[in-house]
Amino acid sequence: MRSICESAAVVPLLLVLCTLSFRFGICGEVCGVKEMATVGGVRDSAVANSVEIDELARFAVEEHNKKENALLEFGRVVKAKEQVVAGTLHHLTVEAVEAGKKKLYEAKVWVKPWMNFKELQEFKPAGDSSITPADLGAKKDDHGTGWQTVPAHDPVIQDAANHAIKTIQQRSNSLAPYELLEIIHSRAQVIEDAAKFDLLLKVKRGSKEEKYKVDVHKTLEGTFHLNEMQQQQHE
Repeated sequence: MRSICESAAVVPLLLVLCTLSFRFGICGEVCGVKEMATVGGVRDSAVANSVEIDELARFAVEEHNKKENALLEFGRVVKAKEQVVAGTLHHLTVEAVEAGKKKLYEAKVWVKPWMNFKELQEFKPAGDSSITPADLGAKKDDHGTGWQTVPAHDPVIQDAANHAIKTIQQRSNSLAPYELLEIIHSRAQVIEDAAKFDLLLKVKRGSKEEKYKVDVHKTLEGTFHLNEMQQQQHE
């Protein structure tokens, strides 16, 4: 009789522990569930642009290389989001170099700090870009391919925007530093001897926010040149 009573008392306790553990993402294994339990939506990472995120991205690339016998070299983290599970599932957009070319990959890393647990759940090429970084390189045989909208997080777009900001700073008489806040609009076109980028940038200068429309060219040698810039009037 005692064992039956004890069992009856343990069941509600386990149910309470399961509810609390899944609600707060503590540990799905309290209930004997070993697989990852999804309990929250994907949101921007609370530790984006941090050493921790960089380490997770490097771990993802290294694990992918081991599993696939690949030779990817970690470049940088383009975007970081997270999801509360039994721990945290980090959704990372990673720039890596393969055979000298920059490419984007989507990685998911599952972390449970209290157990010193870290596991690569997924690693695949990013599939949301309408044009690849390789396509954005200047090619001699491409003529008039037309403007194509390109995601703002594309590595080549990022490089073109950063070059534009650096050049604007150099040409300005302002002592306040220019900081890139957002790439609002980005298009690319491959012409005979260069790749052209049409960008609308949101920039912070001191305490002020400004918008610049810029035309950046990338030569066959890979050099960027700010061909034209125009400050947009506030709406």
